Amino acid sequence: MARIYPICSSSGGNCTFIGTRGNGILVDVGCSHKMLKSSLELIDTNISGIEAIFITHEHIDHIKGLEQIIKHTKIPVFSSAGTISYLKNKIPTENRYYDITREKYVSAGFEVSSFRTSHDAAESVGYKVRYHGSSFAVCTDTGVITNEARAALRGCETVLLESNYDVEMLRKNPKYHADLKRRILSDRGHLSNNDCAEFAAELVRSGTAHIVLGHLSRENNTPDTAYSCTRDRLKTQGLETERDYTLNIAPVNTQGEYISV
Repeated sequence: MARIYPICSSSGGNCTFIGTRGNGILVDVGCSHKMLKSSLELIDTNISGIEAIFITHEHIDHIKGLEQIIKHTKIPVFSSAGTISYLKNKIPTENRYYDITREKYVSAGFEVSSFRTSHDAAESVGYKVRYHGSSFAVCTDTGVITNEARAALRGCETVLLESNYDVEMLRKNPKYHADLKRRILSDRGHLSNNDCAEFAAELVRSGTAHIVLGHLSRENNTPDTAYSCTRDRLKTQGLETERDYTLNIAPVNTQGEYISV
């Protein structure tokens, strides 16, 4: 039974396992090596069962644990050319980085393809994963939904979608200076709850059955705020949770929760 398992998800760290018990892939490694090992143990998996790692972009909350993975394993790492250029300078390694934008990854029952996102990074991407008849996607760190993302994700069975911030909470946050707020709100920043909800409705109408809200800001959002925004928007479309789709929040740090399809 295929599953998506958010190991961590927030502005502080992001890592997602996709696969089955004992075998899968990782999208990002934004947690420590120790946390990754202990988290995988909760679903009877260990690092030796990881087929490949797919990096969305080079920001630290997505690559924090990558250096230790490269040091201790031979797992191949896939990303865009722009991100790989950064990684080669920061974490040098021999023949371990592969450009996913040139060719799909196909191995061990997995088929992984990338789509461009809109973020202030070298060349950020999201990923769509097909595995034995199931389809999953991770789409975070994007100020807008790109045409590539929209085309890739329509009809995808399970989507982890960014719901980073509540607009009013961000605007009223005294700890964030004006330039930072403009960056987050921009087309190359992050996806707001409202924009996430709009796209989630589009996804469900296209056939998506499971939405997981991820990469929530711990300063400008709450799980209840994000959940209510998407649920209420879909309700205006006549779509009901548990009847037409499931809606979950990816945890900041996992307690062993996952979604099976």
